[in-house]
Amino acid sequence: MSFSHRITRQLDEEHREALATLERFERAVARRTAAGDAAMTQALAAFIRLVEHDIGRHFGFEEDELFTRLAEAGEGDIAELLSEEHETLRAVAAELLPLARAAAAGTLAADGWGTLQRTAGELVERQVSHIQKETMAMLPLLDDWLDEPTDAALSLAYAEL
Repeated sequence: MSFSHRITRQLDEEHREALATLERFERAVARRTAAGDAAMTQALAAFIRLVEHDIGRHFGFEEDELFTRLAEAGEGDIAELLSEEHETLRAVAAELLPLARAAAAGTLAADGWGTLQRTAGELVERQVSHIQKETMAMLPLLDDWLDEPTDAALSLAYAEL
């Protein structure tokens, strides 16, 4: 899908990057390789960065800037659904993040791997579904409604986060 505004292209690109990170993370966790494995270390580091920085920044921006615009334009149902999914994703990520950090440090107990794998699978499934909804519903709506000055302001505001 191709978008015509800067902010929708930025968000779409972040969605694509998140999907790639989640795929690498899920594969690495499923393999459950030893600590020190380069692919595992890279996948865990990218996932931790995604949760700590990107998800907070990305979700916060959408909630503060985009969901309100959707609601004002009569699309409050999708805005509410996406917001609820953000809360669920944050909760799953909060459970998963300490496990991922421990795995990255090589300190995850053997019995923690099952929880890490289960929780990783849940987060990846939910996040992929969420990104699909945003890509197929929210971004096209915004792309249709945004004017150039609003797009420029949103893109600048997002870059400053």
